[in-house]
Amino acid sequence: MNKNKPKTKAAQDAGAEAPLQAAQGLQEAADQAVQPIVREAAPAEQAAQGPQAPAEQTEKKKKNKKEKRKKSIQEEIYGWLLVPIAAVLIAFLVRTYIAEPVQVKGSSMANTLADQEYVLASKLGYLFHAPQRGDIVICRYPNRMNEDKDGNPVEPFRMDMTGGFELVLNRHTLFVKRLVAVPGDTVEIRGGVLYVNGEATEDPKLMRSTPKDYPLYQLGEDEYFVIGDNRGNSHDSRFDGRSENVNYRVSDANTYVGPLHRDQIMGRVLCVLLPLGSIRGVN
Repeated sequence: MNKNKPKTKAAQDAGAEAPLQAAQGLQEAADQAVQPIVREAAPAEQAAQGPQAPAEQTEKKKKNKKEKRKKSIQEEIYGWLLVPIAAVLIAFLVRTYIAEPVQVKGSSMANTLADQEYVLASKLGYLFHAPQRGDIVICRYPNRMNEDKDGNPVEPFRMDMTGGFELVLNRHTLFVKRLVAVPGDTVEIRGGVLYVNGEATEDPKLMRSTPKDYPLYQLGEDEYFVIGDNRGNSHDSRFDGRSENVNYRVSDANTYVGPLHRDQIMGRVLCVLLPLGSIRGVN
């Protein structure tokens, strides 16, 4: 009789929860079993990815080294090119606007300057004021260009392959003379004496020879008169082609000088540079 008695509600609920708990237990056990596999898989994935990252970094480093090496080679090439170019440019600017060494050739400036001496001429001063009477100047004559040993004109930046590299910055032959008269002055040589504006000038120290007479001439607005200190043996402004000037008649274009223009006076001589035993200032 008791066996057929129905179960209470609590007993029924307990019987229903038992299978549910068992299922939950199985799920937890499965999760716990999967977690170690997942944890083991993560390092495996990292291990698989690990070698790829250093390989990429190595490739980038190699690429950067190649680029740096390429840049360093380019910079070295640019350096080799820029140094001589810069040197030429600086030399050109210095010789054009600041100073220039010039060699004295001949005895036209004796005894102030000797043959083969090198003088330093300043160009900077004449950028701010006009040449002054009495200056020893470097100047260029009309139609007188630099010439090689065969007498051929030398062009600027000429390269002589037989004798090495030769750079000519100035295509004009430069002469060293004394500026004796400036625009508006009168010039005359009479009885071996130079007269400027009617006044006799002092002869240069230890002048070697007596100059021939030169007829009176008045300079124009842009005319400068230069003469060598060795007045009896100098090719200078007295060679002007005037028919009445029989002592200095011009035979061809290369002998003509005449009064110079301002742009033909390149600089003022300051001192003698070479030879070393002859270093001195000049005036």
